[in-house]
Amino acid sequence: MQKILLTGASRGIGAATLSLLHDAGARVVGQSTAGNGDTCLAADFARPGAADALWHAALDRLGGQVDVVIANAGVFESNPLDRGGADWAAQWERQMTINLSSAAQLARLAIAHWLGQGAGGRLVFVASRAGHRGDSPDHWHYAAAKGGMLALHKTIARGYARHGILSFAVAPGFVDTAMAGDYLASRGGEGILQDIPLGRVAEPEEIARIIAFCALEAPASMTGATLDANGASYVR
Repeated sequence: MQKILLTGASRGIGAATLSLLHDAGARVVGQSTAGNGDTCLAADFARPGAADALWHAALDRLGGQVDVVIANAGVFESNPLDRGGADWAAQWERQMTINLSSAAQLARLAIAHWLGQGAGGRLVFVASRAGHRGDSPDHWHYAAAKGGMLALHKTIARGYARHGILSFAVAPGFVDTAMAGDYLASRGGEGILQDIPLGRVAEPEEIARIIAFCALEAPASMTGATLDANGASYVR
């Protein structure tokens, strides 16, 4: 039975992934900002020390062993250029802390755990199409964080494969979640679908299936891979 820590597990892609992993027989500890009883531990990644506290709480709940970490937590908030300088900088730091630094901190702890045990493990980073092609002028921070996540993932894959530590990334385009829905509405709703050859945004369950595959089944030779899921709106 695989023991998994999944961040951002309370809604959208995370909730769909949590359900799939449970159905596959994995034992999963989820994370959300507020927590959710036995399903999700509470951890607000905007606060210092949150990732470290989450790791140790999850490790305790899973009996001292974590086999897979899925870094899915994220926020998508606008940061227009005409915002006051201090406020703009604060929002930049908030996005970087939640969307990138928390994932890096958990990855560091997980890798140290696996190296200390002489065991392998898996990391799955939920990045974004924005990490490849950029995003809107109000979302520099989001694109930069997701681009940084992809670089982090590749570095880990290259550095630790010989230890049996594997890294995978998933880069969705728009997904039918509340986070993406607000953005689509602000950009004209249906009109933005013209940029997606598939003609629709992805369903959370589609992305969840890719994440679960990486967490449980992907062959070791796939380490370092980034799996795009954007309806052919960005083809590399």
